[in-house]
Amino acid sequence: MRTHYPRTAHLPWSPGVGGDDVRAGAELAGLAGQEVVVTEKLDGENTTLYSDGLHARSLDSGHHPSRAWVKALQGRVGARIPAGWRVCGENLYARHSLPYEDLDSWFYGFSVWDGERCLDWDRTVRFLHGLGVPAPRVLWRGTFDERALRKLRLDTARQEGYVVRTTAGFDRADFGRRVAKWVRGGHVQTDTHWMYAQVVPNGLGPRAPLWEVRSGAGPDPAGLLRAVGFEPDEVPGEVPGAEDAVVGEVAAALDGLGRTGETRLAGVLAAALHRVPRSRIAARLAAGPAGMPLARRVADLAGLYPSLRRPFPDAERRAGLVRMSLAADLGVLHALAGATADPVERECVEWSALCAEEAGLLGEAPLEPLRAGLREALGGLGDTDPDAADRCWAEAREAFARGGISTPQEAVAATWRWRGGAYPRMVQLCGPSGSGKSTFARKLPGVTAYVALDDLRAARGSRSDQRDNADVLREGLDRLDTALAAGGTVVWDATSLTEQQRGLAGAVARRRDALVTQAVVLVDEPELLRRNATREHPVPEPVLASQLHRFSPPYPGQGGRAHRTWYIGAGGTVEDTAGGIRDGNGDGNAHGAGAGNGDS
Repeated sequence: MRTHYPRTAHLPWSPGVGGDDVRAGAELAGLAGQEVVVTEKLDGENTTLYSDGLHARSLDSGHHPSRAWVKALQGRVGARIPAGWRVCGENLYARHSLPYEDLDSWFYGFSVWDGERCLDWDRTVRFLHGLGVPAPRVLWRGTFDERALRKLRLDTARQEGYVVRTTAGFDRADFGRRVAKWVRGGHVQTDTHWMYAQVVPNGLGPRAPLWEVRSGAGPDPAGLLRAVGFEPDEVPGEVPGAEDAVVGEVAAALDGLGRTGETRLAGVLAAALHRVPRSRIAARLAAGPAGMPLARRVADLAGLYPSLRRPFPDAERRAGLVRMSLAADLGVLHALAGATADPVERECVEWSALCAEEAGLLGEAPLEPLRAGLREALGGLGDTDPDAADRCWAEAREAFARGGISTPQEAVAATWRWRGGAYPRMVQLCGPSGSGKSTFARKLPGVTAYVALDDLRAARGSRSDQRDNADVLREGLDRLDTALAAGGTVVWDATSLTEQQRGLAGAVARRRDALVTQAVVLVDEPELLRRNATREHPVPEPVLASQLHRFSPPYPGQGGRAHRTWYIGAGGTVEDTAGGIRDGNGDGNAHGAGAGNGDS
């Protein structure tokens, strides 16, 4: 059934009210005391997408050249819109009154409806991103405050206005009390209606190729690489066109698996970058429009896929696949491994895929039921002691990998001893010199002891003197052991570039039954070189180059050595996490949209 989008009332202070517009009055009472989100109002054509078609604001809207692109989008995403649902948004292909030059897409979604129910805002954004559709920019969020909204300042030469809605979901009958808008004065400034003028497309920005891939479009490898900060000639290849063929094969495999949104984009990018060193992928992508969450997922895919092309002991395979699923979607990973394998290697990939399917690990977020069940059973522990809740999830995950448990109820029984939180914590820093590890760690609250190898070298005469490294390391590990034995939170400040280096401190932490958090700092090489040049104690360039060459960031859940992972960007803040009980998904992946009833 087709449904007309309701008319949105103007806020009382909106200057753009027309003769037939509605101004909100008493209806504002529906916003009072409610958490609201304020998003940019875009100057396009109101459009609604369904699983089997679309229409503009008028239900009988006919063909217009400006609607061709959005019709193609509906053809790609329609199958992922559940029957009875609709996605409402703005078709921005044609320029109306305002010119846009930096759009992420020619279609932005602003609400998702399950029949007569509008989903809550957070679930709306998740669903849209799963389809590969961006949402308008958020300008403000908080408890409705008329004074704060009146103070919002827009560039009216570039922005049409803003829309206020409750973050909670609502019924269609309550639309007038839950949504309102502010529109600039004289917002229609053209002499000829846009529908009767020549169609002038709005401009797309650098992130548009990423949204195209998210929405299911065929990838343009060269354009996609440029969009994330790589030039095509930076990516090594064997035969001209061979890399494009790998990208095409992986994209087709992901479409067959039903992977969409961020998961599809991660797989396609990993295919395009599969010959680039993993640490370089992570740091470069994190510094650009891709952002940290996508960057580390692409890097983990590119780092892990070769392991599926090699023989692996079947007795250990299930546990290995479970641990691997924390870092990567196994369906995507097998698709990438298969597309890059020779005939002999492909047999290993196919056997691994069969084992993963038999173990129920090839679907999206295979560990999510276990994680969600345990989180619910732990109740408020995630709020009162998030460290303990994360420890319980990590231990349950490992028990599941070993085959010791299989249900949330068994996970609850298996994790009782860690709920009290009576164990020490270790934060293990990982990253090249000058990446900002120490600066980040020195600001962590609640640290009871700090063990830095540079400080131990300085106490011996020079922090740059590497001659006594073995003795310095032994002294550091002894201090770490003593500090963990005393309890509290201990920071281990060393480069920890490789798994072997990380394992030394990890062994001490395991002996003391500590909760281990690996804090991985990812900074792009040019920025790292710039920082090093301005440091009080710069590292010699050959040493830094060697560190960058050797740096192999840890994988989430790798061998059970860390319970959770923080990813810190160039700004010195945590930009992504993995392994926590409140992370987005049980396997650490950003998956596509899922249907369901009601609001989350």
